[in-house]
Amino acid sequence: MSLPSLTANINGTPVALDVKAAPLWWQLRGLSYTASGYGRRIPTRYMVRAPGSARWRRVYCCIFSNAGTYYIEDRRNPRADGRPSWLVVA
Repeated sequence: MSLPSLTANINGTPVALDVKAAPLWWQLRGLSYTASGYGRRIPTRYMVRAPGSARWRRVYCCIFSNAGTYYIEDRRNPRADGRPSWLVVA
């Protein structure tokens, strides 16, 4: 399986992200994170490295219908008041 190419829109500029596959134990067994398949913070099998960072971050999916939003959490956003904010990846 080939890895997807993911980009993030940072300050209005699309930036390519380094991607690696790092499935969790339940993904390797073919299990679902929730019984319904829907949720706000569902971990995916991919991790990305944000530009300027050496740390790999898990890509999450927020899905409540037949369309989802993939994101990583960014705790350094000064407007987030200490809460994790989303950095949407596509």
